[in-house]
Amino acid sequence: FSSSLTFLPLDRSRLCHRNLPNPAMGTKKKTKPSRGRKKPRTSADQALALDYVRAWAHPTPPPEPSADAVDGFLPPHAARMACGGGANVLFELHSHSNHSDGFLSPSALVERAHRNGVKVLALTDHDTMAGIPEAMSAAHKCGIRIIPGVEISALHSPREIPGAGEPVHILAYYGMCGPSRFDELDNMLLNIREGRYLRAKNMLAKLNSLKVPIKWEHVTKIAGEGVAPGRLHIARALVEAGYVDNVRQAFNKYLGNDGPAYATGSEPFTETVVQMISRTGGISALAHPWSLKNPDAVIRSLKGAGLHAMEVYRSDGKVDGFSQLAEKYGLLKLGGSDFHGKGTKDETDVGEVKLAITTLCSFLEMARPIWCSAMKDILLKFAEEPSAANLGKTLKFGQLSNPDGFAPIDSGTDVVNLCLSSWLSYDDMEDVELEEVRSKLVCYAAKT
Repeated sequence: FSSSLTFLPLDRSRLCHRNLPNPAMGTKKKTKPSRGRKKPRTSADQALALDYVRAWAHPTPPPEPSADAVDGFLPPHAARMACGGGANVLFELHSHSNHSDGFLSPSALVERAHRNGVKVLALTDHDTMAGIPEAMSAAHKCGIRIIPGVEISALHSPREIPGAGEPVHILAYYGMCGPSRFDELDNMLLNIREGRYLRAKNMLAKLNSLKVPIKWEHVTKIAGEGVAPGRLHIARALVEAGYVDNVRQAFNKYLGNDGPAYATGSEPFTETVVQMISRTGGISALAHPWSLKNPDAVIRSLKGAGLHAMEVYRSDGKVDGFSQLAEKYGLLKLGGSDFHGKGTKDETDVGEVKLAITTLCSFLEMARPIWCSAMKDILLKFAEEPSAANLGKTLKFGQLSNPDGFAPIDSGTDVVNLCLSSWLSYDDMEDVELEEVRSKLVCYAAKT
């Protein structure tokens, strides 16, 4: 590895796609073109975006176009499209495992995503990143990439009154190296998880007062060892106890935000969460805004705190109102399945919400400089206190290329290259200067 790597050439002036409609979100009636309507993206724009996204998504360089594909008329980017399996690069940006309220293990989730053609999977468990290492290990075998993520529980309260306000969920997306200042983020998540235990007990107390008794042991058994219980676990207990027919009925009757058994935990305020995500090198996105009572007010407040994006695209094609809100506040439009693996017919499968290639390109163009900065922060922090123990923390979310053959570090270059080999794929960084890190570690190695 050299001290700097570069992106593939990209004509960024031709890639303005914040407001791109998603062709996979269902068909709409054709209308006559109007003066104010923007021109559709050209095939050249699509080709440039695809080239850029594929270069990041694939761990090795894409195959060179064959002589048959390049017939003298196809431009290079379009020729690569012809050789590389079409224009779809499936990103799944919202999924859950059994480390929170999902039904599948991280490995099983990755395998399902792989079978469904997903190339990049964001594991976004509620208030924990404990499943990321297992997901990364499984993804390494499948040849897909994991975006380390988390869905953070928060409260929106304009007056910031503790315990009061509307529940809001914020998605955080990190680079392959994970969050910088991980301990700071982890402490926030730990506090939330501890509050979930108290919240669940309060919900059971309310259910008991409603003559719907549920045993604590029943809920914790469903949640699994070490997993902070959430509403879905209580809903499943209600189903198994015969009080309701299904999970949806449990929420509608008892556990919804306005339900008689609803309770809050120790969730931080939304602005605090967004600022934490920015401080730790992540991209923040508002999850399922259609569940909010007053989405405009929440989005306006979060935009002021530094929110990057919001979910807009859904499997049912309902995008219009939230697409306009995203445009109003200059937020990137994203979406995902919110897959839990419940096994019900009405659940959107992992990878089913397909984002346009130019939307993915916009996401990566926004995220990669932020993730790169976080990576440098992590390496600089390690350079200040280099040790085998700290190396393990540094590579917490990394996938070692040869863990069995790992030898003690004897130079700064070894450390940096080890980290880069764990974090990077082909063409994964732009002008990343690591000389400061290398020099510090070389000095350290000379003293040992």
